[in-house]
Amino acid sequence: MLVLGATKFKATCLQVLDRVLRTGEEVTITKRGKAVARVVPSAGVAAHPQLELRGTAEITGDIVAPATPLAAWDALGPRKPRRKPARAARKKA
Repeated sequence: MLVLGATKFKATCLQVLDRVLRTGEEVTITKRGKAVARVVPSAGVAAHPQLELRGTAEITGDIVAPATPLAAWDALGPRKPRRKPARAARKKA
């Protein structure tokens, strides 16, 4: 368990919070040598959610190829070319 004085904690607060999240280690904050607070990881926050998911997925085929065959993209048939809208005739003044 890490023990920090209040002044040191104040100067490095964000780094200490990141460390607690990353390692799960508790940090005790002291003021004039007496423990006044503890920083502990939140119960609802996992340090590494990826590690909790490790081993739950399985690659069964090519992960780069399209999910559907290319022929499925032309299911509606070939498209007709779009016609450009006719321009309005300009009047000469």
